[in-house]
Amino acid sequence: MSVEVRPEQREIVGLVRDFVEREIIPVVHQLDHDDEYPTQIVAKMKELGFFGFAIPEQYGGSGLDFETYAMCCEEIARGWMSVTGVINTHFIVSYLVEQFGTDEQKQRFLPKLATGEMHGGFSMSEPNCGSDVQAIETRARRDGDDYVINGTKMWATNGEHSTVVATLVKTDPDAKPTWKGMSCILAEKTYDGFRSTKRIEKLGYKGVETTELVFEDNRQPATNLLGGVEGEGFKQMMAAIELGRVNVAARGVGVAQRAFELSIEYAQQRHAFGVPIAKHQAIQLKLADMATNITAARLMTQMAARKKDAGERADVECGMAKLFATETCFETVAEAMRIHGGYGFSKEYQVERLYRDAPMLVIGEGTNEIQKLIIARGLLERYKI
Repeated sequence: MSVEVRPEQREIVGLVRDFVEREIIPVVHQLDHDDEYPTQIVAKMKELGFFGFAIPEQYGGSGLDFETYAMCCEEIARGWMSVTGVINTHFIVSYLVEQFGTDEQKQRFLPKLATGEMHGGFSMSEPNCGSDVQAIETRARRDGDDYVINGTKMWATNGEHSTVVATLVKTDPDAKPTWKGMSCILAEKTYDGFRSTKRIEKLGYKGVETTELVFEDNRQPATNLLGGVEGEGFKQMMAAIELGRVNVAARGVGVAQRAFELSIEYAQQRHAFGVPIAKHQAIQLKLADMATNITAARLMTQMAARKKDAGERADVECGMAKLFATETCFETVAEAMRIHGGYGFSKEYQVERLYRDAPMLVIGEGTNEIQKLIIARGLLERYKI
């Protein structure tokens, strides 16, 4: 169930798949149930250059296009979705710096992000707002050569391990419309008054930490204002989140693919009424639907990534891919549990972990209800009469 793959893509994706089979799958079961950060896996990913996959070669990265990066994310999510969380926010930060950063910011951040010396985080949500991004309250006030930041951010993946966090703030709270008063600060933890606090306990998505971030009179140098111009933060973050949706779609495909693999293997081993359950039509129908939907989700993710690579507007395509792939994932892991029967409900089997991970994808990077609104508005604009 593969899509068209170029020779260079096959080599890179093959390297990632080998890494997943060798370094992640043998240890994921225990790490997930212990909710333990994958320190050794992350260290090996840094050694292999995973953190610089999408960073241009001139800054020490591999310069992969979005399509290839999405394929790599699918493979990693197939092993353990949490590991894609470790590198996805990092990727978003590097994308923001590359696309919108000043020359000085590119020279200062990208080489260290490529090696993993700096670990990127991404923060928009707050305790009182999620999908309504313009309702954020975190304030950054200019004071000489610094910005003084006060506020609280929520749902920060890599909240503890990140060293630089692309943070959406209000630099002009009186701006009309509101989004024109928002900016992005590349907030570094080396400056006092910026810390990760409450660690959020989650149903799934274990291992990678999700935290609250607190700014208390935190001073960040004005040179950390992304692009050096105030009022551009909302547009910058929306461009990044659009790319993040391709990543989430790829994660959905990866998790669904793993659920399918486990199911079709189990169905040929488990016997009921004297034959493998794969011989029963009810199970065959489930396997057929799973494989068909996963293939469609993979193609939609590839289409969205290619559109981003072409530099075209892709809000509709990214929204569609995220919506379809994550709903496919959610449905596939549910069917995988049914195929496994009582064993699927047991922590002894991997399906239980996949079942806990899938819900995060339908709400992360913009809920699927929001995706439908984005898709509809984009379509109405394209087909305007």
